[in-house]
Amino acid sequence: MNPPGTKNPSGPPLAYKDEKFLESEDARPVRILAEYLEPLARFRHANICDTVVFFGSARVAEDGPLGRYYAEARELARLVTTWSKSLASHAHRYIVCSGGGGGIMEAVNRGASDAGGRSIGLNIGLPHEQQRNPYVTRELSFEFRYFFMRKLWFAHLARALVVFPGGFGTLDELTEILTLQQTHKLERRIPVVLYGASYWKEILNFDALVRHGMISREDLGLFQYADDPPTALGLLQAALAAESEEVIPAFARSRTASRRRS
Repeated sequence: MNPPGTKNPSGPPLAYKDEKFLESEDARPVRILAEYLEPLARFRHANICDTVVFFGSARVAEDGPLGRYYAEARELARLVTTWSKSLASHAHRYIVCSGGGGGIMEAVNRGASDAGGRSIGLNIGLPHEQQRNPYVTRELSFEFRYFFMRKLWFAHLARALVVFPGGFGTLDELTEILTLQQTHKLERRIPVVLYGASYWKEILNFDALVRHGMISREDLGLFQYADDPPTALGLLQAALAAESEEVIPAFARSRTASRRRS
C-alpha cells in the first residue's frame, strides 16, 4: 500500500496535482479560488494590515513627455513609505501598492525602495505592456490571471487611492472605487487623490456629469486633486489621521443585507 498522499504509479494523479486538469475549463473555479487564498495567506504571513494604492499608466516613461509624473510618483511613494515606517504599530500599515508593472507602477515601487521600505506589486500578464518591475518586494510580488481577482485585492486592503495619469485601465480602477463609495458598498471610506489636476479635468468632465444629472454635486466630494507630492501626502495624512484599526478588514457585506438583519 502506498503511503497517504503519494501517487499510485498505476493510477491517475491526485486531482490537485494534475496540471492538465488545473489548466482546463472545468478547473476555472479552482484557479479563481487560488487567486484569493494564496495572496490572503501571504499578506497574513507578512503582517500587512492595509495599503495606499497607486494607479497610473504603464506607458509613462521616466524620460518621456509625461516624465514629471514618473518622478513625482516616485517621490510621493518615498514620502508615504517614510511616513508609514514612522508609525507606532505592530502591523505594517499603509504599505505602498501598485500594479507591479512599468511606468507609474515602477516609479511607485521604486520610491518605496528609495525609502528602504517594502512595497506590493499586483501584476497581471498582458500581451504587450505588463512586465513585472524589479522594485517590488520579492515576497510581496503577485501574479494574477484574472482581472477581477486582482481588482479585489486592490480594493480589499486599500485605505487610500492615489491616481496618476493613465488610460483605460486606470480609469477602470478609479471609477470602480468611486462607484463602490457612491453606492455605499464599502465598509469604510477610501480617500481618493487625483494627481495632476489639469490632466484629470481635461480627461474627465465631472461638472458635466453633475449638470446632466448623472451624479450628484455631493459626489464631487469623493475625490480631491493634488499637483505636488507634499500636498498629496498632506491630503492622505489628513484623511487617514483618525484611522486606528490594525486588522485586515472583512470583505464588504451588502448594506441592504445588513439592514435586513438589524
